Amino acid sequence: MSRSDHARDDAAAGPPADDAGPMPAPLASMLRVLRLGYRAEPRLLLTSLAVTLLQALPDVLVAIWLALMTNGVVEHSRGQLLVGALGLAISATLMWALQVTLDRTKRRLGDRLNIMFQGHVAALQAGVATVEHHERPSYLDRIAVLRTGVFALDHLFGSMFTMLGWLVRLAFVAVLLAAIHPLLLFLPVAALPLLVVATWRPKVEKATEESVAIHGRLGRHLFTTATGAPAGKELRVTGNQDDLLRRRREAWWRWFGPQRTVQLASAGWLTAAWAVFGLAFVAAVWWVAGPHGAGPGAVVLVLTAGGRLSAYVGSAVGELGFLRGIWLDSAQRLCWLEDFAAAANSHSELAAPDRLRDGVTFESVTFAYPGTLRPVLENIDLTLPAGLVVAVVGENGAGKSTLVKLLARMYAPTGGRITADGVDISHIDVQQWRDRLAGAFQDFARLEFRAQDTVGLGDLPHLADTAEVSGALDRAGAAGVIDELSSGLSTQLGPSWDDGVDVSFGQWQKLALARGYMRHGPLLLLLDEPTAALDAETEHALFERFAAAARGDAGTVGTDGHDVGRITILVSHRFSTVRMADLIVVLDGSRVAEVGSHEELMAAGGTYAELYTMQASSYA
Repeated sequence: MSRSDHARDDAAAGPPADDAGPMPAPLASMLRVLRLGYRAEPRLLLTSLAVTLLQALPDVLVAIWLALMTNGVVEHSRGQLLVGALGLAISATLMWALQVTLDRTKRRLGDRLNIMFQGHVAALQAGVATVEHHERPSYLDRIAVLRTGVFALDHLFGSMFTMLGWLVRLAFVAVLLAAIHPLLLFLPVAALPLLVVATWRPKVEKATEESVAIHGRLGRHLFTTATGAPAGKELRVTGNQDDLLRRRREAWWRWFGPQRTVQLASAGWLTAAWAVFGLAFVAAVWWVAGPHGAGPGAVVLVLTAGGRLSAYVGSAVGELGFLRGIWLDSAQRLCWLEDFAAAANSHSELAAPDRLRDGVTFESVTFAYPGTLRPVLENIDLTLPAGLVVAVVGENGAGKSTLVKLLARMYAPTGGRITADGVDISHIDVQQWRDRLAGAFQDFARLEFRAQDTVGLGDLPHLADTAEVSGALDRAGAAGVIDELSSGLSTQLGPSWDDGVDVSFGQWQKLALARGYMRHGPLLLLLDEPTAALDAETEHALFERFAAAARGDAGTVGTDGHDVGRITILVSHRFSTVRMADLIVVLDGSRVAEVGSHEELMAAGGTYAELYTMQASSYA
């Protein structure tokens, strides 16, 4: 069974196209992220805020010192000249000292918050009970933007504090201008169009970025495919490198083109807003120097304050744009992910059982991916008795792997329910339920660590226990893989690492199978095509060992020594293997077609007998 066939078994109608849900309110999101950051680093945050605000005072006073020096020169007042010069020197010294302190504080704060936010996002994604969201394009588009924005979240606080600093400066400058003449307050008012554009521009640009995110993801996928080792051999044999490059170029332009158009348009509006402010500034200087008839010191004060006002407005607009476009948007996405994860796990309140007495039951279970029409599983009524070895067979697309993933709570049924000894498993704490599962899947992870860790990660408490790891390797028939490695369990796996050793696909699968056998006494042992990369003879021998262990020869007792009533579920396309199961479930067209032992199903002469006979004749 190929990897693509396996994917069709999970999603006969393809991945879903479903709405990822509404985004939280911007201000509420900002407050939540602020609380999260404050809990992580309260002292550094308060220090950064205090220093940022203190910087405003000596900066604004520069205009006053220059005005005093000008009056001192024009009026030959030595006192004003000395006060202005001394004040200017003190302001310059304070600004330098505060800036050095702020830079070091912000750097330390940014490093710590960056680690915290990245870990928080990773934990949220990994903590969602199901994996269904990983196949929703709308979810993936939001996450693609969040993964970029999360690296900027550590600057959220610095940007907000800087914004407050610029606002304090603007207030001081407004007071200075009003002291010359109240009409000069129209100069800060002329900056309002800039603030409006700065608020609107990032929102439009981010909406465009999300609308074309799918093309960006495709471009990155094609780049990885064209430059990575896994596809390298096939690309060179088929010679389709140019086609991949063309597709990547087209996808990249579909991603970049709309964003460039929106950015150019918004830049035009920003230019117009700056023109309005520039004309107002020129008019203010002309009025003070001419019709108003102010003295040289007042003119210098307006020039200096107006020039600094221009710098403050520019900085405030820039910070507001980043705050609205990147950090506020990222805060919304982070809070959305928190809400999404909480909603997905909202029904998990019961403890997982220690053992199965009756078994697991599917009650009118239906499952379809959101946005698809045909159910992958439809009205499934099925009982899996405790203590049995159950095989699940059927043609590609029949729903075999989906049934297993529903048991593992990778997905939630869209109709009906699954119970363990009468309790709906969706009401059992998902982490506790997963702690009582073990198994291996065809689409396994290649964990490029030391061989000991690659296997031991199947049961974290026993990660460093060599005896436990060796036992799991024996149970999975994978001890020979370790014997072939130069340093045994200490061997680094993966050719891309120093002293790393490459192993074959089949050996990787055996190690993944051993990882699945690390846990003792699981309630469910899920083996979804765990030996697809192995030959039929090897798989047959391994399954004989699996079946013997499941029936009580080994591995069916919990930590208290009692039988846990384990159910072993094997998905395989080799009928010579599954005939050893106690119970065989035949899926056909999203429904359960037959249930029984090998002998019963052969005697019935139905779908199973037909498929078994067909496969046996092909092997003969």
